[in-house]
Amino acid sequence: MAEDITQTNESNVRFTEREALFYHSTIRPGKIEIIASKPMATQRDLSLAYSPGVAVPVQAIADDPANAYEYTAKGNLVAVISNGTAILGMGNLGALASKPVMEGKAVLFKRFADVDSIDIELASEDPDALIEAIALMEPSFGGINLEDIKAPECFVIEQALRDRMKIPVMHDDQHGTAIIAAAGLLNACFLTRRTFEDVKVVVNGAGASALACTALIKSMGVRHENVTVCDRSGVIYRGREGGMDQWKSAHAIDTVHRSLEEALVGADIFLGLSAAGALKPEWVEKMAPQPIIFAMANPDPEITPPDAKAVRPDAIVATGRSDYPNQVNNVLGFPFIFRGALDVRATAINEEMKIAAAKAIAELARETVPDEVAAAYGKNHQFGPDYIIPAPFDPRLMEVVSSAVAKAAMDTGVAQKPIEDFAAYRTSLKARLNPTTSVLTQVYDRVKADPKRMIFAEAENEIVLRAAIQYRDYGYGEPVLVGRTEAVKAKLVELGVEKPETWHIENSAISAHVPAMVEMLYERLQRRGFLERDVRRMVNQDRNVFASMLLKLGIGDAMVTGMTRTFAQTMREVRQVIDPKEGQLPFGIHLMIGKNYTTFLADTTVNERPGAEDLARIAKETAAVARRLGHEPRVAFLSYSTFGNPPGRWLEPIRDAVAILDAENPGFEYEGDIAPDAALNPTVMKNYPFSRLSQPANVLVFPGLQSANISAKLLRELTGNATIGPMLIGMEKPVQIAPMTAIAPDVLTLAVLAAAGVAG
Repeated sequence: MAEDITQTNESNVRFTEREALFYHSTIRPGKIEIIASKPMATQRDLSLAYSPGVAVPVQAIADDPANAYEYTAKGNLVAVISNGTAILGMGNLGALASKPVMEGKAVLFKRFADVDSIDIELASEDPDALIEAIALMEPSFGGINLEDIKAPECFVIEQALRDRMKIPVMHDDQHGTAIIAAAGLLNACFLTRRTFEDVKVVVNGAGASALACTALIKSMGVRHENVTVCDRSGVIYRGREGGMDQWKSAHAIDTVHRSLEEALVGADIFLGLSAAGALKPEWVEKMAPQPIIFAMANPDPEITPPDAKAVRPDAIVATGRSDYPNQVNNVLGFPFIFRGALDVRATAINEEMKIAAAKAIAELARETVPDEVAAAYGKNHQFGPDYIIPAPFDPRLMEVVSSAVAKAAMDTGVAQKPIEDFAAYRTSLKARLNPTTSVLTQVYDRVKADPKRMIFAEAENEIVLRAAIQYRDYGYGEPVLVGRTEAVKAKLVELGVEKPETWHIENSAISAHVPAMVEMLYERLQRRGFLERDVRRMVNQDRNVFASMLLKLGIGDAMVTGMTRTFAQTMREVRQVIDPKEGQLPFGIHLMIGKNYTTFLADTTVNERPGAEDLARIAKETAAVARRLGHEPRVAFLSYSTFGNPPGRWLEPIRDAVAILDAENPGFEYEGDIAPDAALNPTVMKNYPFSRLSQPANVLVFPGLQSANISAKLLRELTGNATIGPMLIGMEKPVQIAPMTAIAPDVLTLAVLAAAGVAG
């Protein structure tokens, strides 16, 4: 297979075909799996899950079908369905070829809105057969998301299913883009003092998305006669015969214009859902003052924002791409629309619910942007011409959009389970997702906005090199590869990299930096028992010492290592060169990431028996990391004892650390000495009403390295939760030491955290 560099549709991310296939095949094929939500360990568990216990909910549902939402997963389960006739921008490649996309859509449902999804690919292009097959699935699912079905069949299929089924049905290719575009148009009109009732709109494209956008903005107030729709044959006007169907005819108008160029003269808004380059700069010049241009063709827009602004600096421009401002991204809508619809057991997703979603998204963009979103993108976004659509990872989208959709469903009579307390509902929405997942995504975007030179100290290792390739291709910065030059180049070629000679490789055997390194390191170590020849040998032969010296000399901005040696050995080698930050204590943190929680474990790597001051410092620094990752820290100083029961001789450092924090008033909750169950289990916590922890702890400070390291590794191996770390905190230069068991994504994550300063 060719190893040409590929480009995604939604961003400027680059990767090889080999890398894309490796991602989809590593660990286990595909992107989804089924996990039981109830215990399955004992015979009793199995008896309750299946026969004979399952007979009880079966009868309850037979007596009252609504009980299916109480006793099965139906109420949080969406089918993502395609026949593969319009896959992304690739065309009709068939049902089976659409499966990676549909699995990806299912992952997005879970990631953004905690909606469980199953992908279903149907091998038919017959609308009637598809309608019948999908309709028969109604007992299984709480909603149907149609995807990548070509027009005009998609219109027929969706409408028939909406008429026939009593659960939400939405073709996201149509309505997802329409909702986000409508939100952006509301804000663009607000900024330019226009109203939907008065704007003149030109739509280029007459496929599913374009006609859905047209229909939605008309339902929101844009006048029918003020919208000119164009397709490949030109303007769609009343009386046109060629290339027409009932869906295009619905948008035909009386007009003398016959081309896109003619229609654009004096137009307020251009909506493009067509092809790259379809909008010429000279046509943009003829639009109305402060033109609004939504060039949404993917992967390349009808006109790029720089080209549009070159002729019309007063223009507001949006595209479908993440590397330009104002991205029209479906992920802002569909997860939260289904979330709100499912939560009220809506029988449909109607026009009012779509409008409510668009308005909620528009209003969110006008609010003050949270610090974590601003930090993620490297600047403080404020509502204006370059920020009319919220960032895709704004943590408020879940509660704002879902609530608006749920309320619209209630107001229009399609909600079977109305929400009584919206304040409580919004709180429950925020609790469904782990903020770490959003903040980590924002951290990646922050590094893309401010790329860093990353030293990969073990570049001859395939896992490390794969991470380095991803680091460069994803736009996080320039890797500095440490290793033997020809060996590294050979592995780059093996991994499908073109032009390996363009990569920055540092080889200690030939590096021009070695003399300066030896001089600097000898001056540092000569009074610690090292001779100059010892230092020269270390620089020439020890990759961690050499890489650390590169960092010390400013050849790179940060460093990642650890794959070929134990953490303790690697740390000793790094410490030969790199000191702790002034007044700080180096230590390690493991992050245990569950669906809706993250727990921070410290110190898991460095300090064998920290004293009271060290424990207090570890608590404060770990709390700061927790805050940077979107969590309000609640610290528990762990012990085998809970408030002195049972007593023991190792409790004093813990109690003294608590006393230090008492005197400092650090601004977060903390408690100790306390056993893990009393810190984490709400039922046990009730036995200690005087505890200062208002909720289970999310920062666990261990009394010593033995208990901390054992606990972290046990949890990593036994729980199945995602683990990040150990993250090394407190060094004067950003250094991260990956575990020897790490895979490429783990190494990449540590590199990005180091580059972003999160693990500083």
